[in-house]
Amino acid sequence: MTPQPHPEVGVAVKAADRAHVFHSWSAQELIDPLAVAGAEGSYFWDYDGNRYLDFTSGLVYTNIGYQHPKVVAAIQEQAARMTTFAPAFAVEARSEAARLIAERTPGDLDKIFFTNGGADAVEHAVRMARLHTGRPKVLSAYRSYHGGTQQAVNITGDPRRWASDSASAGVVHFWAPFLYRSRFYAETEEQETARALEHLETTIAFEGPATVAAIVLETIPGTAGIMVPPPGYLAGVREICDKYGIVFVLDEVMAGFGRTGEWFAADLFDVTPDLMTFAKGVNSGYVPLGGVAISGAVAETFGKRPYPGGLTYSGHPLACAAAVATINVMAEEGVVDNAKRLGTAVLEPALAELAARHPSVGEVRGVGMFWALELVRNKETREPLVPYNAAGEANAPMAAFAAAAKKQGVWPFVNMNRTHVVPPCNVGEAELKEGLAALDVALSVADEYTE
Repeated sequence: MTPQPHPEVGVAVKAADRAHVFHSWSAQELIDPLAVAGAEGSYFWDYDGNRYLDFTSGLVYTNIGYQHPKVVAAIQEQAARMTTFAPAFAVEARSEAARLIAERTPGDLDKIFFTNGGADAVEHAVRMARLHTGRPKVLSAYRSYHGGTQQAVNITGDPRRWASDSASAGVVHFWAPFLYRSRFYAETEEQETARALEHLETTIAFEGPATVAAIVLETIPGTAGIMVPPPGYLAGVREICDKYGIVFVLDEVMAGFGRTGEWFAADLFDVTPDLMTFAKGVNSGYVPLGGVAISGAVAETFGKRPYPGGLTYSGHPLACAAAVATINVMAEEGVVDNAKRLGTAVLEPALAELAARHPSVGEVRGVGMFWALELVRNKETREPLVPYNAAGEANAPMAAFAAAAKKQGVWPFVNMNRTHVVPPCNVGEAELKEGLAALDVALSVADEYTE
């Protein structure tokens, strides 16, 4: 679709937004949201006719791009037949979505509890773990994000937690592996894995193993920086959980459904958790949907004991119909394989080449359609381009980088001192190269702030 300019409509949309919409994670008077007129495939456009290649996939959820006709048709057909129905009943779209998800989850994660999104999926996974074990505490990592609801944001390990952290949520944070900025003075991946696992087990010992219900980890941390865990780490966490009777929860809200070139990132590491949360890519965000995939052992706890939790819209028929269509589209069109192939053949070498040429790129890391560039002032010292949790003038270098990318027609995903490269999983090779060329120009702006 060719964008048609309608600036007067854009002005009206913007005015209504500024008058009435309260935006998340924002100081309301300091933001200037773009008025979006439409979207299709890997692109969206504004009312002035400017088109942008979306290197954010919305919020890392449009895994099959915008407006896929088969998913749109499935939503329309479901709406014509049954727009909604209460969660206590067996409904075809809900049953089929659960079946298709369970077919793709690792191990025996065969029971699916549907939620409205990722944050409440994490909330319910933690509740299940606590009830299953009879223990109160949850361990989670620094450099993590698990959602904006009260429990999920307390499990989160970045500054978005601070304003809501009452130190009474039963959450203990620990350091997960990240060799580039190692907290363990490691020099190799093997050292980082061994020392991170020792740190985790020591944390459990000092907290009291009999008090720990769950360890919650993003399989691959997303907005915290796409830090792919080193070999053996997740398997080691699995062993620690088994040793102490702790429920192992993997958060696949961002990494799941093809983002890493596998249906789930857990498949990359040959590890099966006890509970796995999902959302976002399950139906490309077309209708809000999330859930928890539950192992046989945890599900058995609630076989004859009621699970004390639920949601009015759990397994909403429109959302589930979108999930069925999305999963089928991904299978039929080879979307997961496309993410793997282009990640290996195009993104990995191209991003490495950008890192070699730009002094502002300290590290490139990722897999599939899930990549991050760590931006620095100095490659030798690894000083970040902007300070941790920078705002205002302190964040000027990242703001300048983002503005340069947008000027080149690419909408970037920036967070702290990183830019993420997370296009739709069915992106084309030509689109990727277009985006990479724009990043090349934007990184030249970031280079101006290096030493």
